[in-house]
Amino acid sequence: MNSFIGWIGGKRALRNEILQRMPADIGRYIEVFGGAGWVLFHKPPGADFEVYNDFNSNLANLYRCVRDKPAKLKYKLRYVLNSREDFDRIALLHKRGIFEKLCDADRASKFYQLIRYSYASGLDSFGSQPHSMWSDFPMIDLAARRLQKVVIENKDFEKLIRQYDRPVSFFYCDPPYFATENYYKDVGFTAKDHIRLRDALLDIKGRFLVSYNDCPEIREIWHKPNIHIEEISRLNNLAQRYDGGCQYAELLISNYDTSERAKAIRQLSLFD
Repeated sequence: MNSFIGWIGGKRALRNEILQRMPADIGRYIEVFGGAGWVLFHKPPGADFEVYNDFNSNLANLYRCVRDKPAKLKYKLRYVLNSREDFDRIALLHKRGIFEKLCDADRASKFYQLIRYSYASGLDSFGSQPHSMWSDFPMIDLAARRLQKVVIENKDFEKLIRQYDRPVSFFYCDPPYFATENYYKDVGFTAKDHIRLRDALLDIKGRFLVSYNDCPEIREIWHKPNIHIEEISRLNNLAQRYDGGCQYAELLISNYDTSERAKAIRQLSLFD
């Protein structure tokens, strides 16, 4: 299924590739930088223990309200205005940190409105697109059902990894890409945090897969023993208007053989 929101850096275009590279025997699935949760929502719910985390507290609150209070959230959204004036007023409240003072449902509805009506889900500028908020309600209901057994966290990635690490744990990480940290204003991710993430993951008992932009700095950071770096590309959505078919180079970094799921499927096919 699709995510119920758009988000900067969302993995809609790569979700199939990521899913195909996940281990076949996951006991715990932890999405460390949740965002729009495209991989989580695309992943079939199974017997594994699932965790969604994002350090953006507004985002974590929105997910909790979708999971636990979808009817109340939809009620709050039913009569919002798709207007520049209303958007600018809510964007100003967000910039001033007023959202945190609101009750959870009001906070979630205003943050959802900001995501839905902003250009490219960037939260800053009004998108000027015709849209009925009511048309989003079926997707919110689907997301609520999918999230029922998902643990929703709002933690620093290092603390989260340490808390949920087990030999059966699988961490999917989609951190802010190198040199794009300033786009994620609510989380304060810095260049030093790329090193901190690497060090936290190199020390785990479980397995991990990290998606990154392909750049010399990231290749150098992750040039370590027993670390696999795979080149992959996807359509560059932002460039499609003026350069159709333009590709964006990315890296998938892991501490295990990402072809093991495909090998397991082939083995089952042989026995069948």
